[in-house]
Amino acid sequence: MHAFDVLGDPVRRRIIELLADGELTSGSVVTAIGAEFGISQSAVSQHLAVLRESGFATVRRAGARRIYALDTTPLSEIDRWIDRFRHLWSQKLDALHTEIVRGRRARRDEDGDSS
Repeated sequence: MHAFDVLGDPVRRRIIELLADGELTSGSVVTAIGAEFGISQSAVSQHLAVLRESGFATVRRAGARRIYALDTTPLSEIDRWIDRFRHLWSQKLDALHTEIVRGRRARRDEDGDSS
């Protein structure tokens, strides 16, 4: 499954966001996702399986619990794809930064003149 197909689902995106903050037990993921999306434990487990199979998540056993962690490797595929378009907004962000600096400088000059 392509990385964008995996991330195309809002539930899986949210699970990835949760795992980005650190490891979670499957029960914690089920509780959080169930509360946010109103889906069953079985549905959350299916999303976790897709994340595991596509390489976005790893799982390890700790006794009877399953601990999930984010694997960022597939995100590099997305970053490479986005990199082809980065120039489209980088120049605009650079221009915005320049205008912000000019505005700060102008305010600083105005404040200095009135003292």
